[in-house]
Amino acid sequence: MRNVYHDELSGLVETLVEMTQLAESAMTRATTALLDADRELAESVISADRRIDDLQRDLEERAVDVLARQSPVATDLRVVVTALRMSSSLERMGDLARHVAKLARLRYPDAVVPAELRSTVLEMGQVAERIVAKAGSVIATRDVQLAAEMEVDDDEMDRLHRQVFEQLLARTWNHPTEVAVDLTLCSRYYERFADHAVSVAKSVLFLVTGSRDEDVAAQRV
Repeated sequence: MRNVYHDELSGLVETLVEMTQLAESAMTRATTALLDADRELAESVISADRRIDDLQRDLEERAVDVLARQSPVATDLRVVVTALRMSSSLERMGDLARHVAKLARLRYPDAVVPAELRSTVLEMGQVAERIVAKAGSVIATRDVQLAAEMEVDDDEMDRLHRQVFEQLLARTWNHPTEVAVDLTLCSRYYERFADHAVSVAKSVLFLVTGSRDEDVAAQRV
């Protein structure tokens, strides 16, 4: 029975890792759809988001079942609690990738991103891909050092987010209002994507240390 129980806990972790992989794929493809004005690719991202939603619902049901049947304590309880929190963050990351894809679809056949911001948005997509990949590794390995590195990636995303707004407010900006609105939303989607990935890392830190205080947790590691 204990083997079945631990298999159930391991299954929650495996589902979370799968969700990170799907979120990574979604944001990578959404970025390409955005920059290339690829409506077909955008549609595929939008449709695929249902898989992440389904995984979250399935994980929630299994987690509640484990709580009801096994009454886990200590680390096992933290596994279940953090799994629920992380699944919520990962589901939201899938939604944010879908929002980027919807922008691409909305403006098709026009491009959402003007030439002077293409490199910035491309870099935002690359940072998003990198940070969610790290989130998957952190979940699988409980590597708190790697979790700490994700703050650096988040800082880089914040820098790019500010860079977009600097361009929008520059005297040289000469695009229509709707372009500015699209880019404001788009940049925010990437920024929030990174924030949710960091939230996942913090949940792993709590799982490993049992503390929600980041400074105290770091001292325990």
